[in-house]
Amino acid sequence: MSINKLSAVIVTAATFFVGTAWANDQPQPSSYAGEQQRAIKALSAQEAADMEAGRGMGLSKVAELNHYPGPNHVLELAKPLKLSDAQIEQARQLQSVMKQDAQRVGKQILAKEAALETLFATHRADDAQVRLLIVELGRLQGELRFVHVNAHLAATHLLSNEQIAAYDQLRGYTDGTASAHPHHH
Repeated sequence: MSINKLSAVIVTAATFFVGTAWANDQPQPSSYAGEQQRAIKALSAQEAADMEAGRGMGLSKVAELNHYPGPNHVLELAKPLKLSDAQIEQARQLQSVMKQDAQRVGKQILAKEAALETLFATHRADDAQVRLLIVELGRLQGELRFVHVNAHLAATHLLSNEQIAAYDQLRGYTDGTASAHPHHH
């Protein structure tokens, strides 16, 4: 490589690095930018809708990914799992109870989040009120997670070990060669 070409490469590289360093020193917009328009700034519209509807939002992954099927997906897979009419009815009951309980707790969470939002939006937030709301929100979020995980516990008792293994395979969690993890029914 000639001296002129080498010099051009060095100048180009130096310009790139100086420009990159300068750009990194400039203030960047927050990843929260735009969220200040939300009704409840701590929750997206989708998160609020999911809570109101009683959807799972991944709260029961610990169960789902450890061979404890959930009632919603059990019902979706009723045919390939070869569920009996009694199993289908019991899964529907579990699904109904889970949804009602999740909606009830979700609405309580939304109300507490709205109260917290109001405190901050009106500049009346103080440590005592904020602590009470946040501690209560933590309790409610734990209760909501339990509603969903508990439905998985109950649904597992409806199924045979073979149905659980088939569920895991149908959901893509196993390749079908692993043996089912025994559950006490």
